[in-house]
Amino acid sequence: MTTRWLTPEEQRAWRAYIAASLLLEDAIDRQLQQDAGMPHLYYSILSVLSEAPDRRLRMTDLAERLKITRSRLTYAVTRLEKDGMLRREACRYDKRGSIAALTDEGFAVLERAAPGHVETVRNSLFDRLSAEQVGQLEAISTAIAEGLQEDGRPATDDVPWRRRSSTGCS
Repeated sequence: MTTRWLTPEEQRAWRAYIAASLLLEDAIDRQLQQDAGMPHLYYSILSVLSEAPDRRLRMTDLAERLKITRSRLTYAVTRLEKDGMLRREACRYDKRGSIAALTDEGFAVLERAAPGHVETVRNSLFDRLSAEQVGQLEAISTAIAEGLQEDGRPATDDVPWRRRSSTGCS
């Protein structure tokens, strides 16, 4: 098999993407640590739960929405549960599963952190782009995400949120 090396243009685009994504994630993480005492992942968990019906989601569904392994989610949920921001509940229709439920305290933390988070996202990303570039960013990001999730293959354990954790928790 012959290696399809990146062209100089692709190499520049790749390196620019990596630099931008790392710097953006760092800016968001720093702001959330400073303002809310939590990393971006924890904020994302609270945010996704806040938008779910009854502020509850099955852990496997939460992992899929966040695009992370179930073991990484379990670790984060354990910490958030210890801090009183969410609680785990038994799944009524599947004894093997569990539900993550956002508490009122977690929702209040999210409400306090959201304005600073949105301002950081706006300053770090959207204020630097034209309206046309925002549309292009959406189209490019969607194409990449759809390609990586579908890829014409049947659903397997190849994607992080389908990988089993060592605890078997789902």
